[in-house]
Amino acid sequence: MKTAIVIGGGIGGLATAIRLTSKGYQVELYEKNAEVGGKVSELQLDGFRFDMGPSLFTMPEYLEDLFKSAGKDLKDYLKYQKLDHSCHYFFSDGSDFIFYDNIDQLAHKNNFEFSHADLADIRSYLSEAKLLFDRSGRLFLEKSLQKTASYFSKQAIKALPQLINPKHLKPLHQKNASHFKNQKLIQLFDRYATYNGSSPYQAPAMLSMISHLEHNIGTFFPEGGMYGIISALVTLAEECGVKIINDAEVQTLETNKGQITAAIINDERKTADIFVSNMDVAFVYKKLLNNNRRFLHETKKERSSSALVFYWGINQSFPNLNLHNIFFAGDYKAEFEAIFKGKEIPVSPTIYLNISSKLKPADAPSGMENWFVMINVPAGDGLSEENIKDTKMVIIKQLSHTLNADIESSIIVEQMLRPQDISNRTFSFKGALYGASSNSLTGSFTRHSNFSKDFSNLYFVGGTVHPGGGIPLCLNSAKIVVDSL
Repeated sequence: MKTAIVIGGGIGGLATAIRLTSKGYQVELYEKNAEVGGKVSELQLDGFRFDMGPSLFTMPEYLEDLFKSAGKDLKDYLKYQKLDHSCHYFFSDGSDFIFYDNIDQLAHKNNFEFSHADLADIRSYLSEAKLLFDRSGRLFLEKSLQKTASYFSKQAIKALPQLINPKHLKPLHQKNASHFKNQKLIQLFDRYATYNGSSPYQAPAMLSMISHLEHNIGTFFPEGGMYGIISALVTLAEECGVKIINDAEVQTLETNKGQITAAIINDERKTADIFVSNMDVAFVYKKLLNNNRRFLHETKKERSSSALVFYWGINQSFPNLNLHNIFFAGDYKAEFEAIFKGKEIPVSPTIYLNISSKLKPADAPSGMENWFVMINVPAGDGLSEENIKDTKMVIIKQLSHTLNADIESSIIVEQMLRPQDISNRTFSFKGALYGASSNSLTGSFTRHSNFSKDFSNLYFVGGTVHPGGGIPLCLNSAKIVVDSL
């Protein structure tokens, strides 16, 4: 029986391990932390439970496909519900609205006044986003862009008119500004560049297809919270025969004549036929292969944004808040200039607030809420304690003003996650959430491939390689790896 070693137990690593067993491999997965999950981890704190990382669940079809590949039905492992809206948006002028999947409800269920022209603009935009995804999105998400055969596939031929359309090559903000007259809708649809850690003022308008995934297909909530996805994957992996070893750090990879011959793990030598890394690809070259040339090549690429997250136990309930909430900054462009040009925390950041206890009450004590409060910040270790302290007060002030409440006195539990914490926990270079940014037209094509050019039995999976970060993309990277064998 062929053998495989998977390095890292994030979404991509677990998915790859499961798919490899269906190909007849005997798989061992090594995770340096006490638990698998990577960025999809959870925190238990004085009666509150928090999902520490990704909080948005879209495209369950990719998760369903993974379970199907193992001959299983996802519904037997994970229950989830479709939401009737994506997010509650709050704007700097005091207005707010909930974005319902049913566009007609935008006008009927919100205090915010949408004109008939606004609704028509939204419908045409989402229709175009669907077309863009159907004709070209699946090429980017489901095929290796580093294999010549991908460019001669039926998907590539169908995608070509979209790929050369000037409308999709300009920055996302330019496309949105030319499509919408309503400034709030421009800001809302600009936000989708942040889904892979990029700026709407630099990233290509191709990213507009993300809005289709969220609004046309929908958003979902897994029973048990986002970490419920990890629990389901672990159960399936173990049923498939994957051996998961936690607290096991891979120290180096031995090489010989264009092949990986062994992995040194906790000072013990382990051999296998193939090796799959779910680590940040930059750290694979630096830490495991001692290849400074490849490391420098990879890290010269602009990093995606990172995050500053506060996990707050709040001793009261806010009926006007939903599962997903966005508090937009007044000057959106200044926010991204600070992150990507100034390499500093924005003076007035956009705040994302996730409250899983809205749908899973057990995540917080009765009458209380678990707040996941996140802002985008530059990757790196340049955030001082003073910066963070000042930023925390800016966030509290903004939330208190918008919600007309004393937020600071309501915080009874707190923990924080900084870029350097993300780097330490998940071996993410500079704490970047998605590896390289997509702030260029060539970003998707220059993202690291899923296979090594130097070693015939080394493969790469996860958010820092093709097709990118986020749960659906990491699941696809696993499929691309196994399909490449």
